[in-house]
Amino acid sequence: MKLIQKLGMALMLCIGVATVSVAADPLYDKARGTTPLLETTTPPVLGNAVNDDVRRTRNYAQQPPVIPHRIDGYQVDKNFNKCMDCHSRNKAEASQAVPVSITHYHDRDGNTLEQISTRRYYCVQCHVGQENVAPFVENKFQDVDSLLLKALQNSANALKKH
Repeated sequence: MKLIQKLGMALMLCIGVATVSVAADPLYDKARGTTPLLETTTPPVLGNAVNDDVRRTRNYAQQPPVIPHRIDGYQVDKNFNKCMDCHSRNKAEASQAVPVSITHYHDRDGNTLEQISTRRYYCVQCHVGQENVAPFVENKFQDVDSLLLKALQNSANALKKH
């Protein structure tokens, strides 16, 4: 029994020493740069969001449309969804906004609802605003139509050469 107590005490001592040594060195997260985790950072200055209401071409199949206008200050919470003031199916014609897709009115079992589904209620979980900034990574995506057109052109060029 005394052996178990001694091993327990040794373990507690090791944990205490490890905790003190970790607490002495600040912890860092690469996303925060050189600022330690426990220090407050100054957030970067927000850019000037695109606000031209021009519909953007989607880059890939099933991409949610991007938001072509500013949404700062829009209330989207469990009590109210400001987006639905213009984009609900019964207000879209008057506002000239794109109506919310019918898929947003389906529950997880595929049943059509009278109101927007809670799964699709928080718009910005899928739809994002745009900023006039250079992309971090070069986009080399090609949609299926472009790939098929290139394949047809390549085969037509190969036939011409023979």
